[in-house]
Amino acid sequence: MKAVVVSEPGGSEVLHIVDYPVPAVREGWSLVKVRAFGINRSEIFTRKGLSPSVQFPRVLGIECVGEIVVSTDEKRLPINQKVVSLMGEMGRAFDGSYAEYVLLPNQQIYPIASELSWTSLATIPETYYTAFVAMQNLKIQAQDRILVRGATSGVGLAFYQLVRARFPEILLYGTTRYSDKMAWLREYGFTDGLLDEQGQLQTPLSFSKVLELIGPKTIKDSIAHIEAGGIICSCGQLGGQWCLADFDPIEELGNDIYLTTSASRNVNERRFQELLDYIARYHMKIVPQKIYSLSQIQLAHQYLESKNSFGKVVIDIELDDK
Repeated sequence: MKAVVVSEPGGSEVLHIVDYPVPAVREGWSLVKVRAFGINRSEIFTRKGLSPSVQFPRVLGIECVGEIVVSTDEKRLPINQKVVSLMGEMGRAFDGSYAEYVLLPNQQIYPIASELSWTSLATIPETYYTAFVAMQNLKIQAQDRILVRGATSGVGLAFYQLVRARFPEILLYGTTRYSDKMAWLREYGFTDGLLDEQGQLQTPLSFSKVLELIGPKTIKDSIAHIEAGGIICSCGQLGGQWCLADFDPIEELGNDIYLTTSASRNVNERRFQELLDYIARYHMKIVPQKIYSLSQIQLAHQYLESKNSFGKVVIDIELDDK
């Protein structure tokens, strides 16, 4: 099979497409034919060598959509079953989805029912699932004023779409580090775009709910802009900072502020199908911002790292055959 192998950390040039053995199936694991997969910033961090637990060489990729081709659980995962897999240790402790086939633990494979195209489905797993759980944990109501910190990211735009589908008139603001992207956010449909300079919001506005995607780097500033009784959901680390230092919960959250998250370990089959049903119920149009072929994997990483990146980037495995 064709696979993208990273032998040593570095820039996008270390993503090499090679002929690679199809993984041998073992008990408790099943083989998935990958149809499409999304690109994620966490994979860029790993590629750069910023994930200490990851050893090279490694096939990256923390999510995919495809079909079962060899099963060790034929009752739950029959041959040709449409499936999705995301997060866990995929692409980290074992080879991931940047390939034509991927071997996955059965408990990390979720059978799905959906009429969406492969590229639309590939837009959903890590991005929309994270946004969906965050939306639920934020307990959004129609009267809320919401801030999405890191709004031009895939998760930020997915969250916007999920919330707008149910609450079309809700006040929904998005942040960006680049002044020219503020107009993009307004054109996309946000109530307004807000500038984030050096981790400081350039606005006097306060909010009842905050989706924090920059993470520990800006969360204290987000807390400074949330109303009493408000909720912050921190589920991204786009700022490149993994941990929060010098944080006194009593002092920082003392204004009856609630802090929650959307964690990768909380993925389950029921909730993922609930997400797909939500998308169908509200007639949401799910399309990636950019679609690349497997042979364009370096370009895909370069785009996602660039100033111009906006939304979700997807690899369509079959494009090289068309």
